[in-house]
Amino acid sequence: MSTKKVSLNKLKQGETGTVVRLIGGHSFKSKLDALGIREGKKITKIGGMIMKGPVTVKVGNTRIAIGNGMADKIIVEIPE
Repeated sequence: MSTKKVSLNKLKQGETGTVVRLIGGHSFKSKLDALGIREGKKITKIGGMIMKGPVTVKVGNTRIAIGNGMADKIIVEIPE
């Protein structure tokens, strides 16, 4: 099965992917790590607005709202 890599913002509502890359410095990665978002974790997009507002995701049993800019820097791998 082939996969493609996209930013978290590009996922459709209800779509799940695996975090493969976090584009940012130590501080950015530390903030996401504290939220449970790290490379290798499954993440599901619950909702979000196109080009604005927070993006709501589910990691494990936890729901988290993150900013659009942060979501753009989270790269996930999804099946094609």
